[in-house]
Amino acid sequence: MLIPVNATTAGFAYLVGVLVIGANWGLTESIAGSIFAVLCFNYYFLPPILNFTIADPQNWVALFAFLVTSITASRLSSHARNRAREAQERQEEMERLYAFSRSILLTDPERSVSKQLAALVAQTFNARAVALFDRSAGEIYRGGPEDFPGLDEQLRITALTGAQLESDTSIITAIRLGSEPIGSLGLTGVKLADSALQGVANLVAIGLEKARAQEAATRAEAAREGDELRSVLLDAIAHEFKTPLTTIKASTTALLSGRLDGAEQQRGYLTLVDEETDRLNALVSDAIQMARLENGRVQLQLEQIDLAEATRRVLDQMRPLCEDHPAECAFPAGLPKVPADPALVELTLRQLITNAAKFSRPHTPIGISGAVEHDRIVVSVRDQGPGIGEVDLPHIFDRFYRGRHIKHHVPGAGLGLFIAREIVRAHGGEIWAESTLGTGSVFHFSLPLAQEKDAR
Repeated sequence: MLIPVNATTAGFAYLVGVLVIGANWGLTESIAGSIFAVLCFNYYFLPPILNFTIADPQNWVALFAFLVTSITASRLSSHARNRAREAQERQEEMERLYAFSRSILLTDPERSVSKQLAALVAQTFNARAVALFDRSAGEIYRGGPEDFPGLDEQLRITALTGAQLESDTSIITAIRLGSEPIGSLGLTGVKLADSALQGVANLVAIGLEKARAQEAATRAEAAREGDELRSVLLDAIAHEFKTPLTTIKASTTALLSGRLDGAEQQRGYLTLVDEETDRLNALVSDAIQMARLENGRVQLQLEQIDLAEATRRVLDQMRPLCEDHPAECAFPAGLPKVPADPALVELTLRQLITNAAKFSRPHTPIGISGAVEHDRIVVSVRDQGPGIGEVDLPHIFDRFYRGRHIKHHVPGAGLGLFIAREIVRAHGGEIWAESTLGTGSVFHFSLPLAQEKDAR
């Protein structure tokens, strides 16, 4: 009535409508559209107009054509949609596998890698629960917000046999490195294609192997560093032993020769022997103390100690060494006591005062002071030596490190400041230095006023 078209044109128009419905919706919608198109075609375009004559063979032909068209279009559309959905799912799985592979590279070697891998699988693939059985460790590591109950035995069986186990809610697959299973992986609440599941298992195997390779490399590096440390320690001690041994040998040779004039000369040589023997003893003690501190074998014997009194005791013991450097102590009255190991704290003070005496200019004083800062006491040892350059300052507490400008001029093995640092750290304190070339140096160390627990 509005647009003059014949029945054939109208039929094709309805056919296009059915195709559109079949391409964009499902089979049910396209069949309903076909029936509606047949009824409209019959009512509006086939004579008698505005009347249903379903008995007319033309109506049955039209209905059949529309139904075949709708079914074919919907099947093709459904197939295309399924292919597109599968392609989208594969793409998402590939993106998740890529994200998972990147996450494996960022695992923290200081923490359990197996536990991190289980958590990463759950996080990356939105699994409700993940269980990872590491066959070499014999442990099951879990990840995800839920538990993976009752499947521990299946995880072990899969790791031994390599068989894959599936149920309605979970799947367990073997983790292989080559042809040999090295563990198993169980997932709940996630549906993965077989290829994606094997990709996850292979990446987990790579992560486990990477962790084992890192552990082996760390052990090899530790062994290499241990050998290197022993070599350096022996070289340093041999070098430091050479001077006092030479002095002792020369003194004893002179004493045994019988050519000395009087008791005064003999006393002088014996004094040299005594001083160099003390030096040898100090070197051996430093090396032993360093080894104990590094291995954590030193147990702190905590007592409430007065740092001012401890400093005075150390200065009395070191009077021969410091006779050319008068000590200026500045500890305020009423300085609170600290919980610390008296012997180790005094050893720290000896190391810092010895260091100050070595590098101070002749006849210059050494300043020692203490003060309360917040919840700790800070002790400072000041010298008037040549100072420490910016290049050397960050490394002066390193083991065997000696400044480039003094290593050949001032005796030492480079252990004193290292030992002091380890002792202070064992007490939960800090040690640091401030220095400028030409103006001397100040070494500070702090001890907390309360010890929550022993560091070693």
